[in-house]
Amino acid sequence: MIFEGTPIAGAFRIQPQRLADDRGFFARVFCIEEFRQHGLRTEVCQSSVSYNVAAGTVRGMHWQAAPHGECKLVRCIRGIVWDVILDVRPASVSYRRWWSIELSEDNGTMLYVPEGVAHGFLTLAPFSEVEYVMSDPYIADAARGIRWDDPGFGIEWPEAPVVISERDRSYPNHRP
Repeated sequence: MIFEGTPIAGAFRIQPQRLADDRGFFARVFCIEEFRQHGLRTEVCQSSVSYNVAAGTVRGMHWQAAPHGECKLVRCIRGIVWDVILDVRPASVSYRRWWSIELSEDNGTMLYVPEGVAHGFLTLAPFSEVEYVMSDPYIADAARGIRWDDPGFGIEWPEAPVVISERDRSYPNHRP
């Protein structure tokens, strides 16, 4: 795997190295030793899938508050998504900065999202499916969110969303 830092402290773009032949390819998507070498958490306690019927579906921006912060390893296993992370950790050197990347079944790219960083995505193709592997369990009382279009952060999305949950639509804008 190739690990590449991002402008968000502690977040990594991870590219599996595909070994291809006539059958297709084989690639590792997790190796405890390689993750540890990059200072990343290796606990896995939950794995989830987000299936999205329509292109233009937005999910986010979500994170869990301390002490229930969770790291996420995110990859698109079907379709294409515009994946966004936003640093909401006040003590971080990248506080209030956002960064985005296209994840797709074709490019196989993964994103490691450290705890305390908000995450969301916009589907760019119908029937997109996103897989999450998390370091900590979901705790409803620790769930937090910021509006995907909060003008205080200025996240640039490639398209206007078509489908947004009531929960995501109802988050207030952040007040610094």
